[in-house]
Amino acid sequence: MKTLRLLSSLLLMLLLVPQAQAVQDIQNVRAWLAPDNTRLVFDLSGPVEHKLFTLSGPDRVVIDIDRARLQASLDGLGLEESPVSQIRHSARGDGLRIVLDLKSEVRPKSFDLKPNEQYGHRLVVDLAMREEAVVTKTVVPVPGEEGKRDVVVVIDAGHGGEDPGAIGPGGVREKDVVLKIAQELKRLIDAEKGYRAVLTRTSDYYISLRGRTGKARKSNADLFVSIHADAFKDPRARGASVWVLSGRGATSEMGRWLAQRENSADLIGGVGSLSLGDKDDVLASVLLDMSMNASRKDSHKVASRIHANMSSFARMHKKHVEQAGFVVLKSPDIPSILVETGFISNPEEARKLKTASYQRQMAQSIFRGITGHFWEKPPTGTYIAWQKQSGNQLAGGERLYKVVSGDTLSVIAQRNGVSLQRLRQANQLSNDSIRIGQVLRIPTG
Repeated sequence: MKTLRLLSSLLLMLLLVPQAQAVQDIQNVRAWLAPDNTRLVFDLSGPVEHKLFTLSGPDRVVIDIDRARLQASLDGLGLEESPVSQIRHSARGDGLRIVLDLKSEVRPKSFDLKPNEQYGHRLVVDLAMREEAVVTKTVVPVPGEEGKRDVVVVIDAGHGGEDPGAIGPGGVREKDVVLKIAQELKRLIDAEKGYRAVLTRTSDYYISLRGRTGKARKSNADLFVSIHADAFKDPRARGASVWVLSGRGATSEMGRWLAQRENSADLIGGVGSLSLGDKDDVLASVLLDMSMNASRKDSHKVASRIHANMSSFARMHKKHVEQAGFVVLKSPDIPSILVETGFISNPEEARKLKTASYQRQMAQSIFRGITGHFWEKPPTGTYIAWQKQSGNQLAGGERLYKVVSGDTLSVIAQRNGVSLQRLRQANQLSNDSIRIGQVLRIPTG
């Protein structure tokens, strides 16, 4: 009996030991490489205390993790193109020391992440490259034509890296689908004279929401296009949609839910901010109001064009452009839109979104909306503005034609002495559907 009481007391003492005192396992290690940042993610069996510091001669980052043991491999992380030359580890009392030997100088930071629907406890280490170490490409203006500048379109493929976005039937991931659409859209834009596209992410890595709009600002963007694939708890929900910023918040229950879902992505990577600190309160307020009103008007115009284009082949969630408070739409000086390409949670739409043909259709519809908008309202000093002022003649003898009431594609082809097939090819049309106000390229006969 005495022995039983002793065992009971010991068991009770063990149960009362806080979880943080238990030795936790590092179960897995993942790496995400961005052009200017490398992220290491350590998956943990429970919460840990850690300390990060740097040492020089040679340069290295040290992470001391209390009461932890490594149960995962540090090999094969794909760090060859990163600032890390080698990862080492050693026991440190009842804890663990991880050392990152560096090839170049970085600005390291670390933080803990609590469990979510996809992952358990995590320790995240970010290694940001120094600005002078980031290789940037020189932007060459359009030669000739008075050296007029390109229209710059920043294309934002949502989510990435540690944040897969929504996951549909069969494991199709939003981050993968939207990156492919964004890459196809960039290809189309870069092939169009007078335009240049910039991707916020070029492969599978995470960028904060404010980091995405920050890249648009650094690129002097004329338009910001964020591409996503929708999801909802009811798999019957379906339809693509185009969104602009609402000054008074979301306009529907779905809008509020979507804004909350997308905005919460910054819990993964930390939140940035937009500062007008060099302006007094009144001036800052006036500038923001003027700038945001202008950019919201342009946003709605280009969004309406894209919505009309998408409706020719895709089911739309609503018959009009929708509004919500997405963080990525809040650049006061850059017209910004968000395209939800369909519900990835819907089995039928998920199947379509996985196909290259549907991704291409989606990219083409966005592309035609962008070029149509900027032909109607080209930014001052651009090649497109110069081209419009000097007539509708294009390089190689091609011309531009704006569709009016009563036009059909076959009539336009006959009137201009070109085949219907060539007219479709010149405008990347998958069918003969056109709309009033649409600008078509007329190839030479």
